[in-house]
Amino acid sequence: MTKAFARTLRRKKIMSSDGKVIGQLKNIIIDVGSGQVINLIVKPDTGFDTSNYKLDDECMLIPFEAVKDIKDYIVVDRYMLR
Repeated sequence: MTKAFARTLRRKKIMSSDGKVIGQLKNIIIDVGSGQVINLIVKPDTGFDTSNYKLDDECMLIPFEAVKDIKDYIVVDRYMLR
């Protein structure tokens, strides 16, 4: 995976590996001790069904292990999200 600065990730769209737009990146959760990204906090699109996903208020928590690529979109493995 390529390296990316946090400021370049602001408001990026999140897309599943099968081409569905999940939502927009709102924030990230980082382990301060190690500097590793733990979760992405994503505001889901209005048409995306969040019933089977981990939610924190109105946002989804996506584990960083699910991220496959970061370019125009942040691509995640949809099956790792559940």
